[in-house]
Amino acid sequence: MPSVSSPTRTSNRPQRGQGQWALGYREPLNPNERMKKDSDGLEVQQRIIDIYAKAGFDSIDPGDLRGRMRWMGLYTQRAQGIPGGKTAVLEPEELEDSYFMMRVRIDSGQLSSDALRVIGGISTEFGRDVADVTDRQNVQYHWIRIEDVPEIWRRLETVGLSSMEACGDVPRVMLGCPLAGILEDEVIDATDVIHATVDKYVGNPEFSNLPRKWKTSMSGCVDHCTEPEIDDVAFVGVVNEAGEAGYDLWVGGGLSTNPMFAQRVGVFVRPEEVTEVWAGVTSVFRDYGYRRQRTRARIKFLMADWGPEKFRQVLQDEYLQRQLPDGPAPAKAKHDQRDHVGVARQKDGLNAVGFALRTGRISGSLLTTIADLADEYGQGRVRTTTQQKLVILDVPDEKVEALVAALAEHDLLVRPSAFRRGTMACTGLEFCKLAIVETKQHAQDLYAELEKRLPEFDEPIGINVNGCPNSCARFQTADIGFKGSMVKDDSGEMVEGFQVHLGGHLGVDATFGRKFRGHKVTKAETADYCERVLRGYLQRREPGERFAAYVARAEEDWLL
Repeated sequence: MPSVSSPTRTSNRPQRGQGQWALGYREPLNPNERMKKDSDGLEVQQRIIDIYAKAGFDSIDPGDLRGRMRWMGLYTQRAQGIPGGKTAVLEPEELEDSYFMMRVRIDSGQLSSDALRVIGGISTEFGRDVADVTDRQNVQYHWIRIEDVPEIWRRLETVGLSSMEACGDVPRVMLGCPLAGILEDEVIDATDVIHATVDKYVGNPEFSNLPRKWKTSMSGCVDHCTEPEIDDVAFVGVVNEAGEAGYDLWVGGGLSTNPMFAQRVGVFVRPEEVTEVWAGVTSVFRDYGYRRQRTRARIKFLMADWGPEKFRQVLQDEYLQRQLPDGPAPAKAKHDQRDHVGVARQKDGLNAVGFALRTGRISGSLLTTIADLADEYGQGRVRTTTQQKLVILDVPDEKVEALVAALAEHDLLVRPSAFRRGTMACTGLEFCKLAIVETKQHAQDLYAELEKRLPEFDEPIGINVNGCPNSCARFQTADIGFKGSMVKDDSGEMVEGFQVHLGGHLGVDATFGRKFRGHKVTKAETADYCERVLRGYLQRREPGERFAAYVARAEEDWLL
């Protein structure tokens, strides 16, 4: 887990000139900062309702289209048929389609069956029946027309949902354990503190202009399922020496092209203090974050330069005006797998039934079916996970196997293979303007092929397929991580492929995946590569040794 005393530091760069508001640098230093100063991102909502939805796509101001619309969970999607080799060559207006991806914000992953039914219906009616359950507990639509956005918002609002600040330089969805308040062994139920923080600050202009995106988790899960190691700010459940349950504060995690693990600030935060402390940490980022360059605007760079001791001092002295008590580190994660797939006993004697989709891709019609199943077999409560999975709660013992069978009829598996369970994929070339490689279907084909080739493989294995270096599907923290790139095949032609990262994992002795001389494989080679490396693992592993530990000691030739 992150360390208080041994922070990972970048170079000791001077703070002046980094665009920090607290040091007087209020004048925008790049086009994104100028865009935000010209008009707050939240203001685009009314323009969408009053102008763009009525006048159509061509009426949208470019600053809104490629900037502020993110504040309302909207990105233009990639035009169909543009190959990955063109991603870095074409201008944004050449890559984009007149349709949008829309992200529905689902804080803490909590849904009623009515809410899920609305989500599914919107996908079916407005999004060509396509939806993605993401690795941050959201649902994403594709093929959304600007003319339909106000009606979509109206329907979401009827079930307490929205797309407000689902994207942009704002507090994005706040992650929580999908089984919060459900399991007997959780450290603390973070549901109330998440809701209090969301209600007070999401859509609040106080934090609508941050240097970059702002990712939060709050959880008392014994498995650390919200992956606090890689969040900008995380509140991790702990029990102090007096037996009081609260939170350990972690700051500065993030992936993309400069991955860093969050660092423990070393304080104990009581539940009633969480919203205030969250606002304080967010204010530090707003005021001291590096705004000059977008590539250094995440809080991980500030935290790496300051270290946790200085961060704590600034937080306490300038924003909280009081000292926070020292606190203990959380216990290590109880289980290696954090996806809540399978059948878990609830503390009330009922059962939570978690199941794997197909790398997060699903139809709106099937989401509606899942809502119906949640009513039929449970009490209408559904949860999303941070591993692109879903959970139906409150299933009596006598209905568990019937639900397992009903889900399996739709290829939703409660007891999936290790490969099906462990494979994730980002949106990829199909819809994303940043992608270089198609991911969703390829990842599905990959796990299906590995199931055929290695049918007896039963060790937990994470295979994360990403379409570009931005790590939306977290390739650096997977056992086998594939980062999309263009690769030369045997004939010398540039084709879709991946750079390989091996042995990444979170939890105890967390580490990012290793790169081996920039080893790359074409898409056509990924199944052969995985089979070769995994067979080597099965032959050479020591008793009880997981794949990431094997990679850490492996000779390089074993992994190429």
